Amino acid sequence: MRAQADVLIVGGGFMGAATAFFLRKRGRSVILLERQLVGQQASGTNFGNVRRQGRLLAQLPLANRSREIWGRLPELIQHDAEFLISGHVRVCYRNEQADQFEAYAKEAAHYGLKLDMLRGDALHQRFPFLGPEVIAGSWSQMDGHANPRLAAPAFGRAAARLGAQIVENCDVVTVEKDGNAFRAASADGRTFHAPVLLITAGAWGNLLSEQFGEPVPIAANGPQMAVTEPVPYSIQPVLGVSSPQLEEIVYFRQVARGNIVIGGCARAPAWLDERRANVLPHSTLLQFRQAQRVAPMLRKLNIIRVWSGVEGYLPDDKPIMGASGTTSGLFYAFGFCGHGFQLGPGVGDTMAELIDTGATSTPIEPFDIRRFAASAAVAGQPSVARVS
Repeated sequence: MRAQADVLIVGGGFMGAATAFFLRKRGRSVILLERQLVGQQASGTNFGNVRRQGRLLAQLPLANRSREIWGRLPELIQHDAEFLISGHVRVCYRNEQADQFEAYAKEAAHYGLKLDMLRGDALHQRFPFLGPEVIAGSWSQMDGHANPRLAAPAFGRAAARLGAQIVENCDVVTVEKDGNAFRAASADGRTFHAPVLLITAGAWGNLLSEQFGEPVPIAANGPQMAVTEPVPYSIQPVLGVSSPQLEEIVYFRQVARGNIVIGGCARAPAWLDERRANVLPHSTLLQFRQAQRVAPMLRKLNIIRVWSGVEGYLPDDKPIMGASGTTSGLFYAFGFCGHGFQLGPGVGDTMAELIDTGATSTPIEPFDIRRFAASAAVAGQPSVARVS
């Protein structure tokens, strides 16, 4: 089987599905290849946070672009992905963290992100369920949360309605450039061709980028997730703890049906070849203790389910996004370090713009894959693409 389009996308997570949709909106033909089902890996197993605050400042223009799209999902893709503008509050236990909140709010204001700082009694009056150890909080009114199990598949279906070819259960084993076109070959012998290739393969992205002489130091880990039994809805905002200690960094949100989703505190090993990550029992117990520290009202609840997924993390906590440094017509959007869910629609729109016009109206230079070229060369890695 041989299939051809204007753009070939390898990886059917949120980034790939959203890019396919926006490319079709621009009139580009698209083939999207996914090893399993669209949105089955990290895009569907994450916490579901649609937050802008707390991000690197250089990422805020992209997050703002994405937030605007989140607000238009029903008209764009005929699905809201259960997006709820609940607000997001970052809380802390130490004065130095509170001071950092203040400084961040001043800088974020330059990017159009309004944050309200609350300390002491003002914080506890606004959020009376908070525990006594919480001393300060940064409140972002227009942030919220959505259902990660719904978002990427909804974009995939919308792209298909516009004419994108969505090929699931397609295990891509090699990608290469053959003359002026790229060729992707699957384990079952199918081949797909296009003059443009976009790699959105998440934690597996390095397995493909290194085939073009661009290896990156990506680490695969599994976030630790849990959900409680349903209880009457009483916690509106998404809560997240900021701390220099990983074991204190817990976050949780209550969905409309009453369950409270909890994440944070630890990461587990993940195995790319097996496409899975473990949930560590001690991590679940730690999460529950830390969540109760934030909101003591959670003490009487029961955990009813736990899960994890495979996410890719880079040492500088920035994603890889933009054009290849070695191969014309090749683009990347992967390695979002556990905080890509909110960015998904914006990444798709930005990558479609870049592929279609050769430039973007949203700055993405800090995410260029070439920032790892020097370290790869020192390690003895190839610095030029293998083009066949």
